[in-house]
Amino acid sequence: MEFDINRYFPDEAHHSGDSGRASFEEKRPLYLAASKHFLAHYREAIKKLHRAGAPGDEAVAAITRMTDTLIVKLFKSIIADLPPVKRRDEQLTLVAVGGYGRAELNPFSDIDLMFLYMGKDPQRIEDIAQKLLYFLWDMRLDVGYSVRTIPDCVEMAASDVTVKTALLDSRYLVGGRVLFKEYLKVLHSQIVAKASDSFIKEKLAEMRKRREKYGSSVYILEPNLKEGEGGLRDLHSAIWVAKIKYKVSSPKELIVKGILSEEELHGYYQSLAYLWQIRNELHYLAGRKNDQLTFEAQMQVAEFLGYRDAGRVLAVEEFMRDYYLHGTRVEHFSSLMVSKCVIKDVGPLKLLGYFIRRPIGEGFYVLKGELVVPDEAIISKDPARLMKLFEYAQKQGVSLSLKVKSLIRQNLDLVNDKFRRNREVNASFFKILRSEKGVAETLQLMHHLQFLNRFIPEFERIYCKVQHDLYHIYTVDIHSLFAVEEIIRLWKGEHAEDLPLLTSVARDIDKRELLMLAILLHDIGKGEGGRHAERGAEMVPTIARRLGLSKEDSERLEFLVLQHILFAHISQRRDLNDEKMVVQFARQMGTSENLKMLYLLTYADIKAVGPDVWTEWKARLTQELYEKAFQVLERGDFRLEASSERVKKVKRQVIELLGDDHPQAAVREELNAMATRHLLANSPKTLANHVKVLLALEGKGIVTNVDHDQEGGFSNFTVCTLDVPGLFSMITGVMAANGMNILGAQIHTSTNGKALDVLQVNAPQGFVITEETRWNRVREDLQQVLEGHVNVRKMVEKRQRVKQLSEKQKPRFPTRVEIDNEVSADYTVIDIYTHDKVGLLYSITSTLTELGLYIGISKISTKVDQVLDVFYVKDIFGHKVTSERKIEEMRERLLKAIDQ
Repeated sequence: MEFDINRYFPDEAHHSGDSGRASFEEKRPLYLAASKHFLAHYREAIKKLHRAGAPGDEAVAAITRMTDTLIVKLFKSIIADLPPVKRRDEQLTLVAVGGYGRAELNPFSDIDLMFLYMGKDPQRIEDIAQKLLYFLWDMRLDVGYSVRTIPDCVEMAASDVTVKTALLDSRYLVGGRVLFKEYLKVLHSQIVAKASDSFIKEKLAEMRKRREKYGSSVYILEPNLKEGEGGLRDLHSAIWVAKIKYKVSSPKELIVKGILSEEELHGYYQSLAYLWQIRNELHYLAGRKNDQLTFEAQMQVAEFLGYRDAGRVLAVEEFMRDYYLHGTRVEHFSSLMVSKCVIKDVGPLKLLGYFIRRPIGEGFYVLKGELVVPDEAIISKDPARLMKLFEYAQKQGVSLSLKVKSLIRQNLDLVNDKFRRNREVNASFFKILRSEKGVAETLQLMHHLQFLNRFIPEFERIYCKVQHDLYHIYTVDIHSLFAVEEIIRLWKGEHAEDLPLLTSVARDIDKRELLMLAILLHDIGKGEGGRHAERGAEMVPTIARRLGLSKEDSERLEFLVLQHILFAHISQRRDLNDEKMVVQFARQMGTSENLKMLYLLTYADIKAVGPDVWTEWKARLTQELYEKAFQVLERGDFRLEASSERVKKVKRQVIELLGDDHPQAAVREELNAMATRHLLANSPKTLANHVKVLLALEGKGIVTNVDHDQEGGFSNFTVCTLDVPGLFSMITGVMAANGMNILGAQIHTSTNGKALDVLQVNAPQGFVITEETRWNRVREDLQQVLEGHVNVRKMVEKRQRVKQLSEKQKPRFPTRVEIDNEVSADYTVIDIYTHDKVGLLYSITSTLTELGLYIGISKISTKVDQVLDVFYVKDIFGHKVTSERKIEEMRERLLKAIDQ
């Protein structure tokens, strides 16, 4: 694309006054209008070029040339207007630095300029700089600048790594060419040549900090295209480090020096072009500088790039899969480049023998802390050694050398069905899984080199597989590898204090390698679409046969993959005080070992989803289910203890705890009015506190109590009042209006008409709400609602309007309402799957009230933006809802209330 700037600018015939040539300042308004027209025209032309499918590098080159053309024209116009001085063009050089210096401008990128001068007449240089800069700023361009002499550059580069980095990407724009050549000579002799390994260490430390800030994985939810791992900055950092290490001025010189192959350099430029095309679109979509691939942007970019939904596979998920594949290649290139530039730091104690090649068997050696293979032909002679490379590196606690990594990649075709069924190979693989150290790191290395995909072809189906929601932060394959890490942390005792039971159970497992394999494979069915647990379980027998597993181990592996979501489902969405349900669950487990492994798999699965997904609340629920099921399995006969005897025993204990502080007759009356479920679901101590609250209601309209559980991360909010239709709905509405998040709720109604509801509550951000003023407001609002002075629906709607203003678009899936009469003997169970929003629980509960249903039990479960709420309900006569017509009405009304 050619940029004809002269047709936009006023010609030299323009005069000021009676005679003479007009000054730059006099022509400034005309120049400003001309510059705006020039930019508007060519920006639109480049945008059309991009939208027509131009590669990223083509659009970036056009934007850079357009910017160069404008800046050079303005600079020359300003210089021409100044009084002539001897060799004036040689006194000052305009230099592009940073991203602009690399000629890598996207639509709204910053423009970094350096005014390089000889040190003479600084006031004149400052005047030129100000004229140009104010002009560009008036055009709303983001321009950064510096005014420096060559000695200034040397001095600042020596003390500031950011300045040194920016100068590495210097590019001549206009002005004194002799001065620029002198600058380049000094740049290479005094800045690049003298840069030590300290610069490389600083850049690597910078990279680590950046990854900590933007997510230390290629596979995060909403990646940052520039700063995130696998993004543009990884490519830049690799080249900066190489420029310093090998004293080169451009990436192409790395081929001449034998550091990179032509294929590797081509891959580098391809990666830049791919990322630039996406970044260009992000800028155009936002109308400003933007590097975050948000959910909304992911969908828009996927459509722009031509991805389309295909059956169950969303276009956006396919786009993100490809993005992560590119990110993996970028990360690999960056790591390869950095490893070629870094000299490992060897302590004095390790120095002895470090530089001596030490044989470790199979033709492998350890040299300089790395596993090396001098005779690469041994791999093709005995392909089983490919697996042994990982086993021996893990055993020796060393990394694989770059050559060995390349050797593995080059020989992946040897990993065929014969290889997969090789006993020696499988024995080596299970040694890796059984090892006390380096299991997670070895599996991640196998994954990184794509060896794992070849060895377990079913795993390849979830390679870089994306789930487009706010809950799953990582791709399916990385989530599985992170889950392995979580179990290893338990084995190491990292959670011995906060998760003592899980730590104890983990250490008690007999076949650790089988648990590792189950965790690695638990989500392989996600590569096949819906019902992933069933589809994954169907693949297990084939995998087990290849690996040479016994029938017993194969069946257990299949069981764990098939049931891996059952534990979370029951603990978070079912009534754990329903003894028949617990017994049924225990029967499904069959053995204590199955229960233990499923408990650990459930923990690892939830923990590896993302930060803060595993909560103290979920820990308590899963532990309660494990302990109850374990007791049933240990008892062995699956028979239920008579509840009548247990009820009598509990009542006696409560009366003893309350002693003479309360009239025994009144206490007995409250206990006799309680439902059996209420009595058996709580400890005697908790029941004693409930009785106190119920007795305190005499003569009052409402009694409330707040008890903060800092360790659990929530507060227990107890509400006691006379039962009225829709009471729970009113309570949930008040909580929503006050910005409080309900984790769980226990609803109790006594036969004497008193209702006692206990809610577990925290802030939407996950912390305990301790401010007494907020709780006082909740109490006051609740009283006003119960007395009929305030309409709770209006309170909730007000809160919703405020919240909607600040909410960004989230990925959406259809709301589902499932109604079941088999789960519980006494209740109809309603499962609701939807996206979270302010007042959701109020919308559901108020609808249930309008339908004439009584809520007996409520299980609240929110996964970031996804809600899985469960309600155990009866009709007004205390029966299950069995009418098909009524069930369909319930479903329709709930869907309408949730999605309106």
